[in-house]
Amino acid sequence: MENILCYIIVSEPKGGADMKLSVEQIPYENEEEVIVRCYDAEEKWVEAIRAVTAGEVSVSAFAEEKVYRLKLNEIYYFEIVDGCSFLYCENSVFKCRQKLYEFEELCRNSMLFRCSKSMILNADKVQYVRPSVSGRFEATLTNNEKVIISRQYVGELKRLLGM
Repeated sequence: MENILCYIIVSEPKGGADMKLSVEQIPYENEEEVIVRCYDAEEKWVEAIRAVTAGEVSVSAFAEEKVYRLKLNEIYYFEIVDGCSFLYCENSVFKCRQKLYEFEELCRNSMLFRCSKSMILNADKVQYVRPSVSGRFEATLTNNEKVIISRQYVGELKRLLGM
């Protein structure tokens, strides 16, 4: 039995053919997959889907007067401190130019999610969580850093961790 959550027809802006998008919810024991049916496998939108599913979406970051390209799956969290944007990886901190809302948009449909007013956290980097005060959670990351998840974002963390 097919459990379709979403069925959308998307029209190309240049008057091309309509495109159908279907999202099927499956049991946790099934393997997740993305199937793309297209006329031209070299189209930019197909490449973008390949990059997202491979965890290859990347962002420019700066450290020691060098520019780096970081893949989303390398990032532990993104934080705004005193109006400046920072990307935290396992053992490194990088400055970046994205604003919080821009980075959040880039991370849509990934394991990175808003966990507070000024932070986006990679749920794949969470080693364990425990309740904290006032309905918040404290997450210990795989690099042993601790971050607080605001109560309004605890539900999203639970969803991403399958809790």
